[in-house]
Amino acid sequence: MSYEPFDAVDVIRTKRDREELTKEQIDWVIDAYTRGVVADEQMSALAMAIFLNGMSATEIQQWTQAMINSGERLDFSSIVGAGKKIATSDKHSTGGVGDKITLPLAPLVAVYNVAVPQLSGRGLGHTGGTLDKLESIPGWQAYLSNERTLEILSDEGAVICAAGSGLAPADKKLYALRDVTSTVEAIPLIASSIMSKKIAEGTDSLVLDVKVGSGAFMKDLDYAQELARTMVRLGTDAGVKTTALLTNMDTPLGLTVGNACEVEESVEVLAGGGPSDVVELTVALAREMLLSCGIDEDPAEALADGRAMDKWRTMISAQGGDPDAALPQARETHTVYATDSGVLTRLDALSVGVASWRLGAGRARKEDQVQAGAGIRLHAKPGDTVRAGEPLMTLMTDTPERFERALESLEDAYTIGKEYEPQPLILDKVSTEQQ
Repeated sequence: MSYEPFDAVDVIRTKRDREELTKEQIDWVIDAYTRGVVADEQMSALAMAIFLNGMSATEIQQWTQAMINSGERLDFSSIVGAGKKIATSDKHSTGGVGDKITLPLAPLVAVYNVAVPQLSGRGLGHTGGTLDKLESIPGWQAYLSNERTLEILSDEGAVICAAGSGLAPADKKLYALRDVTSTVEAIPLIASSIMSKKIAEGTDSLVLDVKVGSGAFMKDLDYAQELARTMVRLGTDAGVKTTALLTNMDTPLGLTVGNACEVEESVEVLAGGGPSDVVELTVALAREMLLSCGIDEDPAEALADGRAMDKWRTMISAQGGDPDAALPQARETHTVYATDSGVLTRLDALSVGVASWRLGAGRARKEDQVQAGAGIRLHAKPGDTVRAGEPLMTLMTDTPERFERALESLEDAYTIGKEYEPQPLILDKVSTEQQ
């Protein structure tokens, strides 16, 4: 039996009693949990102690570093253009409803000779996953070797793919545990989970889209600001130029929530059209990514002139996808009609997200399959005038027995009134300079 320098019970007791964990304790407990020496029930107790008692900035930094050290680190320094190293920049969203921004954003930023390695994930619960959306494109492959990822980045400038199992494996194990122990919302654990993977990914800069509101994990602006500051500090300390935008998630982004329908809407944005909120956020995040690489350009121009669309087509093709193929359509639809006339003053993101999930666009467990054609198409957004009897939204699924539960989620999802107070999409910005 191998010698262990610490005892899990002592580590748990330290945090239970509101004391600070040492670097050595943190390094050991993350490594020991990854090796299976620390049991799930012990790590559950520690996660709950962290949830209840918090962590100091030093503890969070050391916890994040220990998670990074549990696996490999990627290196993009070999990507060159015109004989010099090309800057790399990435974006991470904390998850929302109708959040398809990665799809138009990656090719848009790549137009400006910035390499965008977008390692993405799958949806769980009411928030959609980028990989699930892209897999609705016939032939498109999410899983690439590190070598192939580098190759596509060098050739096309952008890649959207699944993160390899070698990146922060401790996080994968701990994330699953947090999900079933009601400790997901702990800021030290959220921040270290996101930033361990992003720092290990090895990009020069990172822009965070921290969602706030009904459809986000962060419902409260103050709480979201604390998370943003924590993540920006972690990135900065690790040598990654990090910026965060706090963005409104009370209302779904765009007019589609699902998989194939969100790809369709993303292509509309790349073609110079699409919903104004999706365009606004795509351009705002692209501008931040470019500025973090020292490039002062207006990315809206590359949407308007077709350069971003050209980059999208070559990026999708490089991963086996057919950018011209017809996207899957759901076999069944159900329309929800407005009950009154007036102005749509509220459309609750969480209710719409849960309904889309219940239609088959999302999953309750990681192993569940999603329906490519399932989702919701919105016909009005807050601020729009509607008339009684007009369509408000169309529900889509291959399995019509799902409509009943989806409609239950939408029973109090919207309000029709007389006056609408417009809400800003971008609520705040946290940057390296503010730390």
